[in-house]
Amino acid sequence: MAVIGSTTPLQPVPGTTKDTRGRTARDRTRGSASRRRAGQVVVYVLLGLFSLLFLYPFVWLLAASLKGRGQVFDNRLWPETFNWSNYVQVFDELPVTSWMVNSVLIAVLAAVTVAVSSSLVAFGFAYFRFPGRNILFGLVLATMMLPGAVTMIPIYLIWKELGFLGTWVPLFGANLFGSAFYIFLQRQFFLGLPRELFEAARIDGASYWRLFWKIAMPLSIPSFIIVLLFEFQASWNNLQAALIYLNAGQPSDFTAPLGIAYAMTRYSPTAGGQGDYQFVMVASLLVTLPMLALFAFGQRYFIEGVATQGRKG
Repeated sequence: MAVIGSTTPLQPVPGTTKDTRGRTARDRTRGSASRRRAGQVVVYVLLGLFSLLFLYPFVWLLAASLKGRGQVFDNRLWPETFNWSNYVQVFDELPVTSWMVNSVLIAVLAAVTVAVSSSLVAFGFAYFRFPGRNILFGLVLATMMLPGAVTMIPIYLIWKELGFLGTWVPLFGANLFGSAFYIFLQRQFFLGLPRELFEAARIDGASYWRLFWKIAMPLSIPSFIIVLLFEFQASWNNLQAALIYLNAGQPSDFTAPLGIAYAMTRYSPTAGGQGDYQFVMVASLLVTLPMLALFAFGQRYFIEGVATQGRKG
Protein backbone atom coordinates (compact mmCIF):
# COMPACT_ATOMS: atom_id res chain seq x y z
CA MET A 1 0.00 0.00 0.00
CA ALA A 2 1.07 3.47 -0.74
CA VAL A 3 1.58 5.64 2.24
CA ILE A 4 -0.62 8.72 2.34
CA GLY A 5 1.43 11.90 1.92
CA SER A 6 4.36 10.20 0.18
CA THR A 7 6.38 12.25 -2.33
CA THR A 8 6.39 9.66 -5.12
CA PRO A 9 6.04 11.62 -8.45
CA LEU A 10 3.19 10.82 -10.78
CA GLN A 11 4.23 8.76 -13.81
CA PRO A 12 3.18 10.13 -17.20
CA VAL A 13 0.82 8.16 -19.33
CA PRO A 14 2.85 6.15 -21.87
CA GLY A 15 3.12 8.02 -25.25
CA THR A 16 1.71 11.30 -23.92
CA THR A 17 5.03 13.23 -23.89
CA LYS A 18 6.00 11.93 -27.34
CA ASP A 19 2.62 12.93 -28.77
CA THR A 20 2.83 16.39 -27.22
CA ARG A 21 6.33 16.94 -28.59
CA GLY A 22 5.25 15.69 -32.01
CA ARG A 23 2.29 18.03 -32.09
CA THR A 24 4.53 20.94 -31.04
CA ALA A 25 7.04 20.17 -33.79
CA ARG A 26 4.26 19.91 -36.38
CA ASP A 27 2.77 23.18 -35.18
CA ARG A 28 6.14 24.88 -35.48
CA THR A 29 6.61 23.45 -38.99
CA ARG A 30 3.17 24.66 -40.04
CA GLY A 31 3.89 28.08 -38.54
CA SER A 32 7.20 28.35 -40.39
CA ALA A 33 5.58 27.29 -43.65
CA SER A 34 2.79 29.84 -43.15
CA ARG A 35 5.30 32.60 -42.50
CA ARG A 36 7.29 31.61 -45.60
CA ARG A 37 4.15 31.66 -47.73
CA ALA A 38 3.17 35.04 -46.30
CA GLY A 39 6.64 36.38 -47.03
CA GLN A 40 6.49 35.06 -50.59
CA VAL A 41 3.11 36.70 -51.11
CA VAL A 42 4.50 40.03 -49.91
CA VAL A 43 7.52 39.70 -52.21
CA TYR A 44 5.34 38.85 -55.21
CA VAL A 45 3.01 41.77 -54.49
CA LEU A 46 5.95 44.19 -54.27
CA LEU A 47 7.48 42.79 -57.46
CA GLY A 48 4.14 43.15 -59.21
CA LEU A 49 3.77 46.77 -58.08
CA PHE A 50 7.29 47.69 -59.17
CA SER A 51 6.74 45.89 -62.48
CA LEU A 52 3.62 47.93 -63.12
CA LEU A 53 5.52 51.08 -62.20
CA PHE A 54 8.26 50.36 -64.71
CA LEU A 55 5.86 49.15 -67.39
CA TYR A 56 3.65 52.24 -67.18
CA PRO A 57 5.77 54.39 -69.58
CA PHE A 58 5.79 51.62 -72.19
CA VAL A 59 2.03 51.04 -71.86
CA TRP A 60 1.46 54.80 -72.11
CA LEU A 61 3.62 54.93 -75.26
CA LEU A 62 1.70 52.03 -76.78
CA ALA A 63 -1.63 53.72 -76.05
CA ALA A 64 -0.44 57.09 -77.37
CA SER A 65 0.72 55.49 -80.62
CA LEU A 66 -2.85 54.32 -81.28
CA LYS A 67 -4.53 57.67 -80.66
CA GLY A 68 -5.48 60.39 -83.06
CA ARG A 69 -4.21 63.94 -83.25
CA GLY A 70 -5.17 65.95 -80.18
CA GLN A 71 -5.56 62.88 -77.95
CA VAL A 72 -1.93 61.82 -77.61
CA PHE A 73 -1.30 63.59 -74.31
CA ASP A 74 -4.62 62.92 -72.56
CA ASN A 75 -2.90 60.27 -70.35
CA ARG A 76 -5.52 57.62 -71.05
CA LEU A 77 -4.18 54.10 -71.18
CA TRP A 78 -7.14 52.96 -73.26
CA PRO A 79 -7.71 55.08 -76.38
CA GLU A 80 -11.22 56.16 -77.26
CA THR A 81 -10.62 55.03 -80.83
CA PHE A 82 -7.83 52.74 -82.03
CA ASN A 83 -6.09 54.28 -85.04
CA TRP A 84 -4.19 51.28 -86.37
CA SER A 85 -3.53 53.25 -89.53
CA ASN A 86 -0.87 55.21 -87.61
CA TYR A 87 1.48 52.24 -88.02
CA VAL A 88 1.04 52.42 -91.80
CA GLN A 89 1.10 56.17 -92.25
CA VAL A 90 4.25 56.63 -90.17
CA PHE A 91 6.34 55.07 -92.95
CA ASP A 92 4.94 57.62 -95.39
CA GLU A 93 5.51 60.50 -93.00
CA LEU A 94 8.96 59.62 -91.65
CA PRO A 95 11.94 57.53 -92.90
CA VAL A 96 11.72 55.24 -89.87
CA THR A 97 13.16 52.25 -91.70
CA SER A 98 16.29 54.19 -92.69
CA TRP A 99 16.72 55.46 -89.12
CA MET A 100 16.54 51.96 -87.68
CA VAL A 101 18.88 50.47 -90.28
CA ASN A 102 21.40 53.26 -89.70
CA SER A 103 21.20 52.81 -85.91
CA VAL A 104 21.57 49.03 -86.12
CA LEU A 105 24.64 49.21 -88.36
CA ILE A 106 26.32 51.91 -86.27
CA ALA A 107 25.50 50.15 -83.00
CA VAL A 108 26.86 46.82 -84.29
CA LEU A 109 30.08 48.47 -85.48
CA ALA A 110 30.47 50.33 -82.18
CA ALA A 111 29.75 47.27 -80.04
CA VAL A 112 32.01 44.87 -81.93
CA THR A 113 34.96 47.25 -82.20
CA VAL A 114 34.91 48.28 -78.54
CA ALA A 115 34.38 44.70 -77.32
CA VAL A 116 37.31 43.31 -79.31
CA SER A 117 39.71 46.19 -78.64
CA SER A 118 38.87 46.35 -74.93
CA SER A 119 39.30 42.59 -74.61
CA LEU A 120 42.75 42.76 -76.20
CA VAL A 121 43.91 45.51 -73.84
CA ALA A 122 42.34 43.76 -70.83
CA PHE A 123 44.07 40.50 -71.67
CA GLY A 124 47.39 42.33 -71.83
CA PHE A 125 46.88 43.82 -68.39
CA ALA A 126 45.70 40.50 -66.94
CA TYR A 127 48.30 38.13 -68.41
CA PHE A 128 51.56 40.01 -68.87
CA ARG A 129 53.78 41.06 -65.98
CA PHE A 130 55.84 44.17 -66.71
CA PRO A 131 57.15 47.16 -64.72
CA GLY A 132 54.63 49.94 -64.28
CA ARG A 133 51.67 47.76 -65.17
CA ASN A 134 49.55 48.90 -62.24
CA ILE A 135 50.43 52.54 -62.83
CA LEU A 136 49.50 52.28 -66.49
CA PHE A 137 46.24 50.55 -65.62
CA GLY A 138 45.52 53.29 -63.10
CA LEU A 139 46.00 55.89 -65.84
CA VAL A 140 43.54 54.01 -68.03
CA LEU A 141 40.96 54.06 -65.24
CA ALA A 142 41.69 57.74 -64.59
CA THR A 143 40.35 58.57 -68.05
CA MET A 144 36.92 57.62 -66.74
CA MET A 145 37.04 60.70 -64.52
CA LEU A 146 37.14 63.08 -67.49
CA PRO A 147 33.69 64.55 -68.22
CA GLY A 148 32.46 64.19 -71.76
CA ALA A 149 32.07 67.96 -72.05
CA VAL A 150 35.84 68.38 -71.61
CA THR A 151 36.78 66.11 -74.51
CA MET A 152 33.89 67.00 -76.82
CA ILE A 153 35.54 69.90 -78.64
CA PRO A 154 39.02 68.29 -79.03
CA ILE A 155 37.43 65.12 -80.41
CA TYR A 156 35.32 67.17 -82.81
CA LEU A 157 38.40 69.02 -84.06
CA ILE A 158 40.22 65.71 -84.58
CA TRP A 159 37.42 64.30 -86.72
CA LYS A 160 37.18 67.58 -88.61
CA GLU A 161 40.89 67.50 -89.48
CA LEU A 162 40.54 63.88 -90.60
CA GLY A 163 37.63 64.83 -92.86
CA PHE A 164 35.02 62.55 -91.28
CA LEU A 165 32.35 65.12 -90.43
CA GLY A 166 28.96 64.07 -91.73
CA THR A 167 29.89 60.38 -91.78
CA TRP A 168 29.33 57.43 -89.45
CA VAL A 169 32.99 57.13 -88.50
CA PRO A 170 32.92 59.51 -85.48
CA LEU A 171 30.06 57.49 -84.00
CA PHE A 172 32.16 54.33 -83.65
CA GLY A 173 35.74 55.17 -84.65
CA ALA A 174 36.92 55.99 -81.13
CA ASN A 175 35.86 52.50 -80.03
CA LEU A 176 38.80 51.05 -81.94
CA PHE A 177 40.97 52.15 -78.99
CA GLY A 178 38.84 50.51 -76.31
CA SER A 179 36.95 51.84 -73.32
CA ALA A 180 38.32 52.20 -69.80
CA PHE A 181 35.21 50.74 -68.18
CA TYR A 182 35.09 47.73 -70.50
CA ILE A 183 38.83 47.17 -70.10
CA PHE A 184 38.35 47.05 -66.34
CA LEU A 185 35.38 44.69 -66.68
CA GLN A 186 37.18 42.28 -68.99
CA ARG A 187 40.42 42.39 -67.01
CA GLN A 188 38.60 41.29 -63.86
CA PHE A 189 37.19 38.33 -65.76
CA PHE A 190 40.54 37.35 -67.26
CA LEU A 191 42.20 37.47 -63.84
CA GLY A 192 39.82 34.75 -62.70
CA LEU A 193 40.96 32.32 -65.40
CA PRO A 194 43.51 29.67 -64.33
CA ARG A 195 46.95 30.83 -65.42
CA GLU A 196 48.02 27.20 -65.81
CA LEU A 197 45.92 26.97 -68.98
CA PHE A 198 47.97 29.68 -70.64
CA GLU A 199 51.28 28.33 -69.37
CA ALA A 200 50.49 24.86 -70.71
CA ALA A 201 49.59 26.35 -74.09
CA ARG A 202 52.85 28.32 -74.12
CA ILE A 203 54.80 25.13 -73.48
CA ASP A 204 53.04 23.58 -76.48
CA GLY A 205 54.26 26.48 -78.61
CA ALA A 206 51.10 28.65 -78.74
CA SER A 207 51.65 32.31 -79.52
CA TYR A 208 50.21 35.12 -77.40
CA TRP A 209 47.64 35.80 -80.10
CA ARG A 210 46.58 32.15 -79.97
CA LEU A 211 46.30 32.33 -76.19
CA PHE A 212 43.85 35.17 -76.56
CA TRP A 213 41.68 33.76 -79.35
CA LYS A 214 41.73 30.07 -78.44
CA ILE A 215 41.67 30.18 -74.64
CA ALA A 216 40.76 33.58 -73.22
CA MET A 217 37.97 34.52 -75.63
CA PRO A 218 35.99 31.23 -75.53
CA LEU A 219 36.06 31.32 -71.73
CA SER A 220 35.00 34.97 -71.53
CA ILE A 221 31.87 34.79 -73.68
CA PRO A 222 29.51 35.97 -70.86
CA SER A 223 31.53 39.10 -70.11
CA PHE A 224 32.07 39.70 -73.83
CA ILE A 225 28.31 39.65 -74.43
CA ILE A 226 27.81 42.04 -71.51
CA VAL A 227 30.15 44.50 -73.21
CA LEU A 228 28.29 44.04 -76.49
CA LEU A 229 24.92 44.68 -74.83
CA PHE A 230 26.11 47.73 -72.92
CA GLU A 231 27.77 49.33 -75.92
CA PHE A 232 24.94 48.49 -78.31
CA GLN A 233 22.49 50.19 -75.98
CA ALA A 234 24.79 53.19 -75.48
CA SER A 235 25.27 53.61 -79.22
CA TRP A 236 21.58 53.07 -79.96
CA ASN A 237 20.58 55.84 -77.53
CA ASN A 238 23.44 58.21 -78.41
CA LEU A 239 21.70 61.41 -79.46
CA GLN A 240 24.57 63.78 -78.73
CA ALA A 241 27.09 62.31 -81.17
CA ALA A 242 24.51 62.02 -83.94
CA LEU A 243 23.39 65.59 -83.30
CA ILE A 244 26.97 66.84 -83.64
CA TYR A 245 28.16 64.83 -86.64
CA LEU A 246 25.01 63.96 -88.65
CA ASN A 247 22.61 66.84 -88.07
CA ALA A 248 23.66 68.67 -91.25
CA GLY A 249 22.74 65.75 -93.52
CA GLN A 250 19.48 64.47 -94.96
CA PRO A 251 16.80 63.15 -92.57
CA SER A 252 17.16 59.68 -94.10
CA ASP A 253 20.79 59.64 -92.91
CA PHE A 254 19.83 60.20 -89.25
CA THR A 255 19.99 57.63 -86.50
CA ALA A 256 16.89 56.69 -84.52
CA PRO A 257 17.39 59.15 -81.61
CA LEU A 258 18.21 62.01 -83.96
CA GLY A 259 15.24 61.07 -86.14
CA ILE A 260 12.87 61.18 -83.17
CA ALA A 261 14.19 64.62 -82.23
CA TYR A 262 13.75 65.73 -85.85
CA ALA A 263 10.16 64.45 -85.87
CA MET A 264 9.34 66.28 -82.62
CA THR A 265 10.54 69.52 -84.19
CA ARG A 266 8.78 68.86 -87.49
CA TYR A 267 5.35 68.31 -85.94
CA SER A 268 5.65 71.04 -83.32
CA PRO A 269 3.04 73.79 -83.85
CA THR A 270 5.66 76.39 -82.95
CA ALA A 271 7.71 75.24 -85.95
CA GLY A 272 4.77 75.20 -88.35
CA GLY A 273 3.67 71.62 -87.72
CA GLN A 274 0.15 70.30 -87.20
CA GLY A 275 0.81 68.53 -83.90
CA ASP A 276 0.76 65.00 -85.35
CA TYR A 277 2.66 63.60 -82.40
CA GLN A 278 1.02 60.20 -82.83
CA PHE A 279 3.58 59.49 -85.55
CA VAL A 280 6.37 60.37 -83.14
CA MET A 281 4.94 57.91 -80.63
CA VAL A 282 4.73 55.16 -83.25
CA ALA A 283 8.32 55.79 -84.30
CA SER A 284 9.45 55.80 -80.66
CA LEU A 285 7.72 52.48 -80.04
CA LEU A 286 9.26 50.89 -83.13
CA VAL A 287 12.69 52.13 -82.07
CA THR A 288 12.22 50.56 -78.62
CA LEU A 289 11.40 47.06 -79.90
CA PRO A 290 14.93 46.10 -81.10
CA MET A 291 16.38 46.80 -77.65
CA LEU A 292 13.69 44.66 -76.00
CA ALA A 293 14.46 41.81 -78.38
CA LEU A 294 18.20 42.19 -77.81
CA PHE A 295 17.96 41.99 -74.03
CA ALA A 296 15.50 39.09 -74.23
CA PHE A 297 18.05 37.23 -76.36
CA GLY A 298 21.07 38.09 -74.20
CA GLN A 299 19.43 37.90 -70.77
CA ARG A 300 20.92 34.50 -69.92
CA TYR A 301 24.44 35.61 -70.81
CA PHE A 302 23.92 38.90 -69.01
CA ILE A 303 22.89 37.26 -65.73
CA GLU A 304 25.65 34.65 -66.03
CA GLY A 305 28.29 37.30 -66.66
CA VAL A 306 27.17 39.49 -63.76
CA ALA A 307 27.05 36.49 -61.41
CA THR A 308 30.53 35.42 -62.48
CA GLN A 309 31.92 38.90 -61.94
CA GLY A 310 30.34 38.98 -58.49
CA ARG A 311 31.90 35.66 -57.47
CA LYS A 312 35.33 36.86 -58.53
CA GLY A 313 35.05 40.16 -56.70
